[in-house]
Amino acid sequence: MSEHRTVAVYFVASPLQYLAARRIATDIERGARQVLVWYKPGMKPVVDAAEWDACTYMPWPRWEPLPGWFGRHRRLRANIGLVAGLVGRCERLILHSAVFDTEAINYFLDALPRLSGAREMHARILPDGLISIRRYPLTLLKRVMQRARGLRRLFAPELRYRCFAGDRIGSDAPFCDRIYVLPGLPYEYPPDKVRVLPPLVDALPAMSARLPDASRRALVIGQPLVGAGLMPAERLAPLTAGIRDWLAGQGIADIDYKGHPKDPARELCHPDYRVIDPPCALEMHMARTRYDAVVGVRSSALLFARQIYDPSVPVLAFGWQALSFKSAAEKADMKHAFEQCGVVFA
Repeated sequence: MSEHRTVAVYFVASPLQYLAARRIATDIERGARQVLVWYKPGMKPVVDAAEWDACTYMPWPRWEPLPGWFGRHRRLRANIGLVAGLVGRCERLILHSAVFDTEAINYFLDALPRLSGAREMHARILPDGLISIRRYPLTLLKRVMQRARGLRRLFAPELRYRCFAGDRIGSDAPFCDRIYVLPGLPYEYPPDKVRVLPPLVDALPAMSARLPDASRRALVIGQPLVGAGLMPAERLAPLTAGIRDWLAGQGIADIDYKGHPKDPARELCHPDYRVIDPPCALEMHMARTRYDAVVGVRSSALLFARQIYDPSVPVLAFGWQALSFKSAAEKADMKHAFEQCGVVFA
């Protein structure tokens, strides 16, 4: 197998992380061998294999262990062999992930450099939407679990867990030298490690003037609210009706509805909406589709809609007065992020 100077590996679990990885690959790590690893089965329709030098699905050890005794442990070892085979030999290795405090990813920090012969390794953090605007300090229990995971090396030398303290994603860890953040979003990471990514998708040109009789089109972004415990059931119907009334007041009758994978009930859908299921990330769909308004509740996709569309296109967040949050701090941080990006509250 030929040796590469630099190999960049991206562990992704969501369309947003995929778009961030693709932007890094094309704008920042040009010239490297690009290896994509996705570990959520639902990501398959989003992945375009032609955009990568190598890519693969990696089963999550906890949810897809190998059959038989110690299936989870053997899956970890199999995953390392799988990814190492795609990486090959290299001088410099760059690992990207949204979080490093998980056994499915952490063991690669030690195993891949050894198996690839890399003399240099860097770990870098991918943005993960609204989750990335706050820090999540490791609890004492999680610190203890890190130590417990380190015991695997006693009977599997390739499974050496990298323990660290501070933020659970690894932003404070000595092995992390860069944290990618999205443009316009606040963050609480060490400034010397932060690098703001360019927009994840190319924005549409400014909307040209429409003819008076041209049909206007809107996108409603759904998400689980009642099902996720974010809103009382009795507040859902008034919210759905309020969104539909606002669109009618704007003279918009052509309405697409994009549901959330974890919302089979399509809580925000109205009977006259057109349900869409684009074969790509929602952000990519928006970049390819002209809308005259984009509305939702607290989906991070509203932030990217604001970055993609011309300022003349309203992007609105409805119903926040009825939402529940884990804490007042979480609500304040999230509200600040929406306001900073230019999303309007209705």
